[in-house]
Amino acid sequence: MTARLTVVTALRSEFAALSGRVPDARLQRCGMGPDRVRAWLPKLDATQPEALVVAGVAGGLDPSLRPGDVVVASEVRDEHGRIVLRGAGPLVAELRRLGLRVHAGPMVSTDRLVGGAEARARLAATGALAVDMESTAIVRAAGAIPTAVVRVIVDTAFSPVVRLATLPAGARALSVLRHVGPALRTWADLCGPRQVLLAEPRSFCAGVERAIDIVQLALQRFPRPVYVRRQIVHNAHVVRDLERHGAVFVDELDQVPDGTTVVFSAHGVAPAVRDEAARRGLNVIDATCPLVAKVHNEARRFAARGDTVFLIGHDGHDETEGTLGEVPGKISLVQNPGEAEQVQAADPERVALLMQTTLAVDDAADTVAVLRRRFPAIESSPTDDICYATTNRQQAVRAVATDSDVVLVLGSANSSNSLRLVEVAQRCGAEAHLVDDATEILPAWLAGARTVGVTAGASAPPHLVDEVIGTLRALGPVEVTERVVTREDVTFTLPKTVIDPKGVVG
Repeated sequence: MTARLTVVTALRSEFAALSGRVPDARLQRCGMGPDRVRAWLPKLDATQPEALVVAGVAGGLDPSLRPGDVVVASEVRDEHGRIVLRGAGPLVAELRRLGLRVHAGPMVSTDRLVGGAEARARLAATGALAVDMESTAIVRAAGAIPTAVVRVIVDTAFSPVVRLATLPAGARALSVLRHVGPALRTWADLCGPRQVLLAEPRSFCAGVERAIDIVQLALQRFPRPVYVRRQIVHNAHVVRDLERHGAVFVDELDQVPDGTTVVFSAHGVAPAVRDEAARRGLNVIDATCPLVAKVHNEARRFAARGDTVFLIGHDGHDETEGTLGEVPGKISLVQNPGEAEQVQAADPERVALLMQTTLAVDDAADTVAVLRRRFPAIESSPTDDICYATTNRQQAVRAVATDSDVVLVLGSANSSNSLRLVEVAQRCGAEAHLVDDATEILPAWLAGARTVGVTAGASAPPHLVDEVIGTLRALGPVEVTERVVTREDVTFTLPKTVIDPKGVVG
């Protein structure tokens, strides 16, 4: 169904740029500045919109912004306060899909043009990306109507405010604004009621929480910088947050200065890495998940007794690299049933099996079946290698996928357990997509979808799930139903290296 969409611009040039570019929309011009906005607001009520977009040009505050960049407001601010705009995530995704350079963040409205570099620097220090004169007042008047604010940068922190008609950057900005137009209709048509099926368990597992806690406590206790070898967990938001607090992520130990503190990630490391750290006098804090450490222990045990050891896992994953490195040359990686048909054992009666902890249970079962058929005497760990959190989240996504039009899985592209959740949902017959956050949700996925399944990989922060649900709520009424397959109460102790001598953390 086509929503009644009103698009508001301030300038004639903006109005002209969008004329005929937003299908079935009512285009309005409010005039420039807060006084003209106040005089125009009664006309907004007369249009009775079901969706509202404030669109036009703006001044850039963030130094990284260039003329022609698009800013979609995550919130708008003025002297009266701030208003969060939660529904714009799919609009960000659509504009990026169109090839535009898009930024999502706060926007501030002032009562006059802000031209000086010093004045813009003061506004930039508040975290605002861009400045205009109309958006916040219009958004405030819109109330509960699904609303988005889209501005194209014309003047930047390093360029003066001049007449739009005489500035080449202005022509570029208006050209970009024309390309923005069709996406506004696409976004507006997402507005409407939905049901959300929320999988439980979801998000952080005990091993991930432990690893993040370890880095945070190391930053408190040890001299900075504190280095982390590889991503502490496979999630971009977690890594960026820890970087903001002072953690420095590196790929290898040769990037870590002698004598400093280094944290090993939750995925574990090979003994050779530990040996190098000891040789160089590094202060090592080990955040390896205890369940990964269990697989490492089994690898050493099986290899020590002379078994041929097969590891089911994904080539190049940090966890498999660490496990293979426990006994170099004595473990064979098996990625799928086809490879399981090809591997050989020195003694078919002395064969052992290990698995990466974040595999899809069904996929691993197919590969295990081949190995057990070919090597009936094969032995595995006394407890499951695939961790409880991976198994629980896969069972939970099954519980929502069968009744969902689309399933959104929160997680980063390098997160094995998150990717497996997408695959599990797809095997249940659902359309499923992996997204880092709400700004990666393409409108096409939600178009016509009235029941949306939502879950998150074990390395994805819970607040990302809340933001996705908030995005859907901002587009219309949402009924949330949580489907629980189990409740998790697992905890892991922290290493002594981040606990003070009295046993107090931090």
